[in-house]
Amino acid sequence: MKTKDEIKRLLNKSPHLRDSDSKLIATYWYNEIKAKNLDLKEMTGFEFVKMFAESKLTNPETIRRMRAKIQEESPEYRGQVYKFRNHKKQQEWRKKLGYENHMSCKVPNIGYDEY
Repeated sequence: MKTKDEIKRLLNKSPHLRDSDSKLIATYWYNEIKAKNLDLKEMTGFEFVKMFAESKLTNPETIRRMRAKIQEESPEYRGQVYKFRNHKKQQEWRKKLGYENHMSCKVPNIGYDEY
């Protein structure tokens, strides 16, 4: 299974992974090690680190970037943190751009009463 398809499957199956790259990477690696017919519970820390150092596990940055791309393209895969962060940033930008200011349509009287 391709990396993108596996990450979509994980995000769909376990929504809590949408907000935590650490948990997503750990789950991805767990499944990857299991697919190699290795028992993670029997594996030593040294063996795990050696697999990582020898690039026998998917690069964590690849997993993180793919998750971000999936969430950018498909809103249904976004988590609560993504939604909260974007809403907060949107409010900040609206304030900076002046959209939060309520403008009056009342024309001030500047001494031209004869019109």
